[in-house]
Amino acid sequence: MLKRTRTQILQFTSIGVLNAAVDLVTLNLLLLIWPTKNNLLLLLFNTISYLVCIWNSYYWNTRFTFRKQKRSSNTEKGLFFAQALVALVISNLVFIAGLAVLRSITFVSFPAYIDNNIAKGAAMFLSSASSFLFMKYLVFKRKK
Repeated sequence: MLKRTRTQILQFTSIGVLNAAVDLVTLNLLLLIWPTKNNLLLLLFNTISYLVCIWNSYYWNTRFTFRKQKRSSNTEKGLFFAQALVALVISNLVFIAGLAVLRSITFVSFPAYIDNNIAKGAAMFLSSASSFLFMKYLVFKRKK
């Protein structure tokens, strides 16, 4: 069981790197097209980039990381998207909170795109960790 979990963590991390690239590229493309410091627009852009990432994650995790546990049912899909919604809330909270902290630092000032990407990195890390736990123990839980 420990070996399987270690393998799943490695596979999940590999897919996570791909997801991180998809997430960051999507967010930065949106910000390149529509530059903003408005928190509502940043929240919208983070949500859009996260949703693109979720579709990518579902595709690869059901075919690679958790394929032996895959149920391919409406219940599984519902649980997957419920965990994605929780992870999205975590992502958005961490993203906006991270931006608030970075913007409040007065002794050093970074360009907005650096602040955005630092906050996005923290958001991705925490939401990804929660996603793994939800997927392993709830969405793709092994039947006994």
